[in-house]
Amino acid sequence: MRRSVVTVAAGIAALAVAATGCSGKASGDKPDIQIALVGPMSGPFAVLGISQQNSINVEIERINAAGGLDGAKLKLITRDTGLDPAKGVQAANEMAGDETVKLVVGPSITAFYDATKGIYEKNKKVNCQPAVSTGSFADLKYGFRSQDPFDLDGAKVVNWLKSEGVKSLGLVYEADDTGKATDKLMKELLPEAGIEYLGWETSRDDDQSHRAYVEKFKDAGAIMVSSSVGGSKTMAAAAQTGFKGEIVGAGSGMQNISFIEAAGDAADGAVFPAALYEYPNRKDRSEWQPGYRTHTEAIEKKYGKNVGPKSGAESPKGTAIAADCIFAFEQGVKAAGGVDDPDKLASAIEGLDLPADKTPSGNAIKPGDRHEFYNDVHLYQWKKDDQGWYTVELNAS
Repeated sequence: MRRSVVTVAAGIAALAVAATGCSGKASGDKPDIQIALVGPMSGPFAVLGISQQNSINVEIERINAAGGLDGAKLKLITRDTGLDPAKGVQAANEMAGDETVKLVVGPSITAFYDATKGIYEKNKKVNCQPAVSTGSFADLKYGFRSQDPFDLDGAKVVNWLKSEGVKSLGLVYEADDTGKATDKLMKELLPEAGIEYLGWETSRDDDQSHRAYVEKFKDAGAIMVSSSVGGSKTMAAAAQTGFKGEIVGAGSGMQNISFIEAAGDAADGAVFPAALYEYPNRKDRSEWQPGYRTHTEAIEKKYGKNVGPKSGAESPKGTAIAADCIFAFEQGVKAAGGVDDPDKLASAIEGLDLPADKTPSGNAIKPGDRHEFYNDVHLYQWKKDDQGWYTVELNAS
């Protein structure tokens, strides 16, 4: 009888050990390293937050499966902004004040980050931004951008328009921080390229149609559209009015298949800049960057694909530039020798020089003192044929 009691007691003890191992302790008995994601997990931009979360989870699982980092496992905690600026600031304050959080990803959207970056700097919280296209990171110590910068995007598009012989361009964009920055950039770049700038029509989120904006640019050689959901309304209006010029995106948001869903066939031929985005092209996967292929296929296996119900256009349920935040953090921690000194960690990330074939996004990462992960962007064009939607990469020096 006593032997049975001992056996049961041993079993209970074993369960207790197992439970301890699942409750935030790694093999070295260190607390979990918390990674925070602040983004839109609900509302009209939920696809962005969910895609970021999926890619971050895949990278965390990769690191944990290999034994963790700095003697501990990584754990993701998420806060939903629902595109509410107040929630973004609240979440940033919470994560910046939590000593167990060693990296914050987000909040998404330039205006949200403008309202929170000072919080991160004051609290010495290392942060990475895969959905903030405008504004400078050069004056930040702890903030890094893992998205194609708007100035590189703009230069890539303008150079292509010049090579195509386009003589004039009009901008249709929301009157937000990104719209203001894009307007300013076009005023600088277009005259240098010999292209007339016809001005900026400021759209509204509650616009039912962008036809009035497009008609003001009916004779333009090109219309530049917003990289948020409003851009699809501009493309649709261009098709309705019979616009004959080029449609170009101001940023990489046009890679999202929600554009195809909203704009339909009007998206055929639209051109947009982006970090590497090989998924919807017709290249064999053996030609993809190895790290990009590994990450993309891990996303497909775990989360599947987005498929447009009307268009049939496909995209992975992840965003590799968010995964780059975790990959760069991992490499920075190794170079800094740990996670506990934010100054050493930020300096280590700043000094990274990671080749394109190793990163989840397929882009080389070299932040330097500008704190920009990427120093080049690509240019893509949406196409449609009897097999469906795909992209081709365009040459633009």
